[in-house]
Amino acid sequence: MGKLLALLAAIAVVLAACSSGGDDAAIADAPEPEEGPANEPEGEFEFNLPTGAVIDFGTAPVSPEGDLSPENQAALELITSTDIDELPFTNEQIEAIGFLGESGDPRLAWVFSDILRFTRDAGRAVALGDASNALLGDEFNGSDWGALTDRLLAWDIPAPPGYLDAKRAIYSSILSEWEPFFEPNGIVDWRFVSWGGVRIDDQPYNDTPGTTCNCIPAVDNPEVMTVAQANEGDWLTPDTVIFGVEINGEARAYPRQIMEVREMVNDTLGGRDFGMPYCTLCGSAQVWFTDNLPEGIERPILRTSGLLTRSNKVMYELNTNSVFDTFLGNALTGPLLEAGIQLEQHTVVTSSWGAWSEEHPDTTVLVEELALGRDFDFRANRDADGPIFPIGDVDPRLDVQEDVLGIIREDGTPIAFHVNSAIGALQAGQTISVDGINIVLSGDGIRAIDDDGNDIVGHQSFWFAWSQFNEDTDLWPEV
Repeated sequence: MGKLLALLAAIAVVLAACSSGGDDAAIADAPEPEEGPANEPEGEFEFNLPTGAVIDFGTAPVSPEGDLSPENQAALELITSTDIDELPFTNEQIEAIGFLGESGDPRLAWVFSDILRFTRDAGRAVALGDASNALLGDEFNGSDWGALTDRLLAWDIPAPPGYLDAKRAIYSSILSEWEPFFEPNGIVDWRFVSWGGVRIDDQPYNDTPGTTCNCIPAVDNPEVMTVAQANEGDWLTPDTVIFGVEINGEARAYPRQIMEVREMVNDTLGGRDFGMPYCTLCGSAQVWFTDNLPEGIERPILRTSGLLTRSNKVMYELNTNSVFDTFLGNALTGPLLEAGIQLEQHTVVTSSWGAWSEEHPDTTVLVEELALGRDFDFRANRDADGPIFPIGDVDPRLDVQEDVLGIIREDGTPIAFHVNSAIGALQAGQTISVDGINIVLSGDGIRAIDDDGNDIVGHQSFWFAWSQFNEDTDLWPEV
């Protein structure tokens, strides 16, 4: 554990893992939507959608069905029975990896991937790489965790029998605080879950002082300032990116510099309690109401687990250790799953500080001190060349990191609006209306309203995340 904590402390500063309400006030100046599923732009605006690459991962190997043989099961238990990070494998364990590699069961490569994510032992990595190549029949560097996991995701290789037990053994050997997440009654697809490079944030509520936790520290009930106070300094400029939230007529701005450091806020605005996760890896800030829950359910306090699912942060509830789907807002494990908790979502607008504060002169904004002295734009630096964690195959209608505003329609079907195209069309004087969803400018971002001007819940994210969490999503404009 000592080596792991030292490693975590070193990388926590530079590596962050990235989890229907609605304002009842009608927007009086909302444009009248024209009829039709989507209005073609008039004037000179032209759509120019950056499409994504189609990646050829080769032919997926055939996976067997049924239980593992007793010999394979014994070999699997042998290689997951050791502290994965601290101790080198024995010769017997190296032989067990080779034995599993010759088993012809590609499902076992998921366990190899999990061990590779943590191991720093070169001999173990080579053995796992050779075994992965043998199982998958593909010419690639099987000891490269990212390359291996991308193939497993793209091919949708099934998990092996007993995978939950194997994964629990691996992860709890690294950090015992993760063990409660791996429960048999959960509804998590554990194939998708990996380590995001940081430790769990398990600090008590209202006790989130800074960086001493070797984690991504949430902030509870953040200190705020007025527009006048903010504009007295030079930290916020008109171009500073903020995430704007308005609830029951009360507005607040959450600067992206702060959210990239904190990644989770538990706050109260307009008389409503909520948690606000921000996933730097998938460009997504969301608001989930944590009040008005069934009787006997205390307010959930949301935290960052240090884990990812397809490059999207995995959040959990501090008091019950219940894992939540950050993107969809439902409990996946623990007592809150048993209670059937589905959090209610509220709209977040991505805008500049200048445009937001002009449109909302009474807005408050989080104070600079919450950024902990850091001002690092992950999007323009760490993530500039695309996702840094495996995501598998992605819908090629858009490039993986194109911004979309995602909305779930009343019939439960998803639709995504390409943000840059929508802004361009609206600024050119066009209207956008699809199935009663009207896209309008907000600050210098966009939001959705219905035909009466009422808010329709939506949030912005990178295309890869929206399309993978909402398969078969519609896209505006059509490609």
